[in-house]
Parts: sequence; C-alpha cells; structure tokens
Amino acid sequence: RDLIRSIQKIGERQKITGYGEEDKDIIAVAMDESLDLREQDAVVQVFFVRGGKLIGREHFYLRVARGDTKAQVLSSFMKQFYAGTPFIPREIMLQKEIEDAKIIEEWLTDRRKQRVYIRVPKKGTKEKLVELAEENAKMVLDKDRERIKREEGRTIGAVHEVEEWLGLSGIRRMEAYDISNISGFESVGSMVVYEKGKPKRSDYRKFKIKWVQGPNDYASMEEVLTRRFTHEGKDEFDSFSIMPDLILMDGGRGQVNIALKVLEILGIEIPVCGMVKDDHHRTRGLYYNNLEIPIDTDSEGFRLITRIQDEAHRFAIEFHRSLRSKEQVHSLLDDIPGIGETRRKALMRKFKSVENIRDASLKELAETESMNAGSAQKVYEFFHGASVPTS
Repeated sequence: RDLIRSIQKIGERQKITGYGEEDKDIIAVAMDESLDLREQDAVVQVFFVRGGKLIGREHFYLRVARGDTKAQVLSSFMKQFYAGTPFIPREIMLQKEIEDAKIIEEWLTDRRKQRVYIRVPKKGTKEKLVELAEENAKMVLDKDRERIKREEGRTIGAVHEVEEWLGLSGIRRMEAYDISNISGFESVGSMVVYEKGKPKRSDYRKFKIKWVQGPNDYASMEEVLTRRFTHEGKDEFDSFSIMPDLILMDGGRGQVNIALKVLEILGIEIPVCGMVKDDHHRTRGLYYNNLEIPIDTDSEGFRLITRIQDEAHRFAIEFHRSLRSKEQVHSLLDDIPGIGETRRKALMRKFKSVENIRDASLKELAETESMNAGSAQKVYEFFHGASVPTS
C-alpha cells in the first residue's frame, strides 16, 4: 500500500518522465543491524526505469557478514546482478558511493558496448527516487523480520514452551515414533525428526516390523526403538548417529514405558514423553514422569506437539499404504513357474493386461517376444488348467 502511494505521488508530479527516453536502474539497500550476530539480513531493491518511465521493481534478500557496509553490499550485489542480466542500462543510480565504481563502470561499458555511468544523486528527483528505493527495501526487510519473528514463535518459541511444561532445557532435536497396522497386516513403524521446532525430513526413517507376528503395537514399538538405538550410523551425518534430546511417543503410559525399558536395557538416558489423545483422537496432554501434564490448547507449544503427532502418524500410514499397494498389485504372472521378469514384461507389453493374457491362444503366447513353445505352454496351463498339445 505504502509503495503504491509513493509511486502514485511521483506519477502525479510527473517528475519521473522528465528524462527523455533514458534507461536507468535505481539500486538501494536496507540492512538489519538490530542483532549482534555474525551475519545480518539485507534487502536490495532495484527500480527499473525504461524510456523515462518506472516499469517495474524487484527486491533481493541477502545474508551479509556483520560489519559489511551498505557500499560493500551494493558493490558485491552489482557484480553478481549484472553478470547474469542480459540488459544493462545507460545509468545506474546508487544510494552510496562505492570504492570500485570506476572498475565496475568499465566492465559494464564493455558488456553494453556503450558508455555506462554509475552515479549517486545528491539532490532533486533522482535523489528522491533513490530514497524511495531505500524506503521500499526497508519495508520489505521489516515485513520479513515480522515473518521471521512469527516463524520463530511457531518453532523455537514452541519448543521453549514444551521445555517449560516438562522442566527441561536445551531441547534441539526431537524424535517421534508411531506404529501402523491393519489387523496385523504389514506392521510398520515411523520415526520423524524435528530440529528447532521444524521437521527435518531427510532424517525421517521407516521400519518394516520383522520380529513381531500379528497386531502387537507394544512389541512392534519395542522392536523399532531397539533397532533405532542399536543401529550404527554410517557417518557423523547419518540420522541414526545423532541422539535426540527428547523422545515423543504416540500414546501414554504404555508406549512411554516401552521406550524407557528399551533405553534402560541399552544404557541410554533420554527423556521420554507421551503424546496423549482424548476419546476423539485429539491431542489433550503430555505424559511425563508418570504424570499427565495438561497443556494450553491455544499455545504454540500445543500446536507443535499436534503437528509432530500428526506427522508421525501420517508418515507411518503412508509407508503402510505403500506396502499394501505393492501387495495388492502383485501380479498373477509372478506365480507362474519358469516365467521370469523379462517374459512377464514382454507379455504385459503385448497384451496390456492379465485378462488379455488369460484369453490369448497358445499360438499368440508363443509368438510373444522372449517366449518359446515351452514357456507359452506354462502360461496357458496356469490359466486354463489343462495341458494343450504343443504340436
């Protein structure tokens, strides 16, 4: 809104059309110097004036070193920006003098094949345009700062709330676990990872239950946790080589006790917390140190716990669904003795479906690529149950 009003003011005064048919870029930077960090945020704003008219604008978000000046940021930005843009205007207006202005002028002149000027206007409409670009850069930076602040509330701030509820500190990495099965079919486990309140999907892991027969969630969870905490990571960046600061279980006392049992056997000390749901399958509290801790359902911490619980469940269900799909698409052709992958593919390429293969004649089967009389006989007998003479 403010930017539109500023541009409208300039348009009303008709000052920007007073330069004939000149092409210009107007560049300004705003920097966030409010925090004492090694890096700081910066936004570079570029206005594009073509034929004497302001036709567009673009901003660029940067992370720059603490101590970099606006002049240094402008110089570095110009080298990167004009190295990759096909059009170079006759004049570039900056808010600050830069040390290597002459060198950059010569480089741009050589690229444009015509003289390019870098100027820092000190008065008049040109100066106002540079000020407008700087104001716009500040607006973008302020807006982004508010977004970052809100994001930190949803993530790091939410983790701090969880720490307060549990009486813990220094929680950076959280791992959550869930089990999924339907009547014991293909039980699977999921491990999702959150760092600083954000999902770290590269560290997610799936477990196909191997040691447990039938629908036994407690035993399945014991297997998952045992495999996770006895698995040696391939290197220091492997997901399994990093220990969590908090383990979150999808459930209450039972699941928490299973986790504590596994950790005790393995000699590992990690806080374990259960994510308890109500009768409507909605998160209602946390189970920790043999107590159910009620949590504020309007808090960011509650929303974070809900997201983690839903994510662990979604990831387990997704894996389970993929296994069921593989089982369901198991082809009848896989059960025909002597018919390997090459011949199965050849049959499907020619006949398109198992039904068409079933209805095919012995001659049609034998004429299929990679098939011979013997393999055709096996396919025909598999579907029709009667031996057919090969002669």
